[in-house]
Amino acid sequence: MAKWLLATMALSLPVLAHAGDFRRPSEPMQDRQELRQDARETRDDRHDLREVESLLSRYDSARGRYARRDLMRVEQDVRDYVAAELHESHRELAQDKREVRTSTREVRYDGNRRDDRQDRRDDVRDARQESRALRETRAIAQQLNNLYGRMDSGSVQRKRMLLADLVQLARSEQAQNRQELREDRREAREDRRWY
Repeated sequence: MAKWLLATMALSLPVLAHAGDFRRPSEPMQDRQELRQDARETRDDRHDLREVESLLSRYDSARGRYARRDLMRVEQDVRDYVAAELHESHRELAQDKREVRTSTREVRYDGNRRDDRQDRRDDVRDARQESRALRETRAIAQQLNNLYGRMDSGSVQRKRMLLADLVQLARSEQAQNRQELREDRREAREDRRWY
């Protein structure tokens, strides 16, 4: 009886070593989830770009007409936009950090495969880019905060330049999402070969 139990345990050890995998989503399922997330972020970023371009256009129009009330209204809308962008950046940075942790585990678990290392490098780069975008948005928000309500020509011009910086950030975010989508599609193709 003891020999049978030992033999059963010995044969079960390799199976038990991978028993935790049932909780981990399969690679193809994870790939589909990432592609859906990329599509959502692409839609959001397109919307953000249109919104901030509209804010800049409205600001230029109000500035050209010397319409103080309209300028104040646009400034409040810019405040709301920046607050939403900061919130979104915090959320996306947290997601990117989770992806780095996941890809680091995959590198360890899968025996350090080349494609896992590449995926991890991509995830680390994404997290750094999101962190940089968050810092830039914070810096713009702080500068705008110091200028809100000021209507002298220098302040109005500086606010316009900061709005243009927000437009550029939104365009940069869109370009990063296109790159992320290409990477996730490549990863899905690679994973289909493995599974």
